Amino acid sequence: MPTAEHRIPVALSTSSIYPLGVAEGFSIAEDLGYDAMEVMVTHRAETQQSAVLNELSWRFGLPVTAIHAPTLLLTQQVWGSAWEKLRRSAKLAAAVGCDTVVAHPPFRWQAGYAERFAEGIATLEEDTGVRFAVENMYPWRAGGRTAAMYLPHWDPVDQNYPHVTWDFSHAATAEADSLESCRRLGGRLKHVHLTDGWSNGFKDDHLIPGHGEQPVAETLELIASPDFADGEGFRGVVAVEVATRGAKQVGEKERWLAESLEFARHHLARGASRAEVSGSAHDTDEETH
Repeated sequence: MPTAEHRIPVALSTSSIYPLGVAEGFSIAEDLGYDAMEVMVTHRAETQQSAVLNELSWRFGLPVTAIHAPTLLLTQQVWGSAWEKLRRSAKLAAAVGCDTVVAHPPFRWQAGYAERFAEGIATLEEDTGVRFAVENMYPWRAGGRTAAMYLPHWDPVDQNYPHVTWDFSHAATAEADSLESCRRLGGRLKHVHLTDGWSNGFKDDHLIPGHGEQPVAETLELIASPDFADGEGFRGVVAVEVATRGAKQVGEKERWLAESLEFARHHLARGASRAEVSGSAHDTDEETH
């Protein structure tokens, strides 16, 4: 069972400070008091170079706890084939001292890759020692019709993946229940993208947590409990991944990220403290009897 001293780290994803660069992300994260960084690999060379990331990690005192593989539509030209993207992401993760790669499920047109995805992920984990946390996505909707864009499915809960990333904004777009999904995932849940959203068709909002309709607070409190995952607890990282491109005023981006961090710390602490109170009451009851 997790010890009382265990605190779930809260990281800042570099995608949250776009279009600013990685160095600015580390600087903002340090100023606001984040615990770590998640780096999304993009076309920018700085996101792909371990020497640069290790220098920034040392300078700002923030470890890199996850590498987001370039498996988005916008990064299809980065690092070659689908399997090469994952192999190079694992190599980068190892070089910066982290053990988690976030990856999206395959697109339906990625023949071969999609058919062997779960098996290939298992092989990569065995070969590299890095875990691949497959992220939940959502169906694409247009004109009242739904298109299956991901194979074998956009929802990883019922898929044969040992490690999963849960994204609240994607869950909102998919009209999925994050609380129930994370409860069902249990120990397979290894990474969380902290954000929020609305069930509004195809739009992927990536709102500040608490500004949408997902049960974000309740889910954070669930995973923070030592009783989560049959008493194993959540041993991953919560990474803030919110869209701040709409920030117009000076300091607005930083205020949004500070609010997201405070939201995470508050609800993770509530989850942990409720479990401690419950445990104390149980101990007292046993002593009485």
